[in-house]
Amino acid sequence: MSSRRSFFRLPLLAAAAAILATGTLTALPAAAQTVNLLNVSYDPTRELYVEYNAAFAKYWKAKAGQDVSIKQSHGGSGKQARSVIDGIDADVVTLGLGGDVDAVANHGGLIAKDWVKRLPHNSSPYTSTIVFLVRKGNPKGIKDWDDLVRADVKVITPNPKTSGGARWNYLAAWEFAKRKYGGDAKAKDFVAKLYGNVPVLDTGARGSTITFAQRNQGDVLIAWENEAYLLEKEFGTKFDVIAPSISILAEPAVSVVDKNVDKKGTRAVAEAYLQYLYTEEGQDIAGKHFYRPAVSDKAKAKYASQFPPLKLFTIDEAFGGWTTADKAHFADGGSFDQIYSPR
Repeated sequence: MSSRRSFFRLPLLAAAAAILATGTLTALPAAAQTVNLLNVSYDPTRELYVEYNAAFAKYWKAKAGQDVSIKQSHGGSGKQARSVIDGIDADVVTLGLGGDVDAVANHGGLIAKDWVKRLPHNSSPYTSTIVFLVRKGNPKGIKDWDDLVRADVKVITPNPKTSGGARWNYLAAWEFAKRKYGGDAKAKDFVAKLYGNVPVLDTGARGSTITFAQRNQGDVLIAWENEAYLLEKEFGTKFDVIAPSISILAEPAVSVVDKNVDKKGTRAVAEAYLQYLYTEEGQDIAGKHFYRPAVSDKAKAKYASQFPPLKLFTIDEAFGGWTTADKAHFADGGSFDQIYSPR
């Protein structure tokens, strides 16, 4: 590996292991006048928010004359939502799916029930989708979802009980099979076969990425698009990105944690922090880190060439929204529990 700054250099791997264990990356102590925010996020946003936090702090210092120190916490999106419900003092959540923000909103009044309407684009400042990452040259010839149920293919994907990305993966595979083979029963059989090819379920997307890229397990990683392209950019000689014939429009969601910001007196800064994601600079940073900008035409045009055209369906049109999908597939006794037995 070259000496240049690398996404997967060994010190960062050690840090990633610690983060996966604890869920939190702690910033250096801040000065007395500094406004402190905690952003509880999901796995693949680490690099995005390192850059974004610096940009926002510079902006807020110029606008309001205040220093801002932003701590980051990362893990599987569902696990992160649970940590907020259980008491972690988050000012904002930037989670992998709206259903996880809903889960926080439905517990103890932490987040207002109308959170999705408070910011543009349904409080989703950037979007993504689900693609495949394979070994260089694609030695197993993986082209689409139905290749993932072949007996000779080992699949790496995280646990949908704890990972938002894994839930997008699961539903994308389900809808592909439902459309190709006809009906939910066929889709359930298909997804059962797919998970029969999964040797290990990590709790979050970054854990699965490390399992695939560093531990060399599996033939294909079902991945967030941004995670796949980040790996391809860093290690283009090792991996290829494969776009399936159909995938799901993933809409990561953001919200202030109302109860916490009101208690801490940080609402104004926390709201500005999320609003800045929709500015030209915020949208540009999202595109730079391989997320699809949601609202800026300038950023969409700038980064269009790095995203292949894909046939995408939405959670609402295919599954009736997250509340229905969670109950049917990821709640205790849902389809995932029915098809997967821990090894």
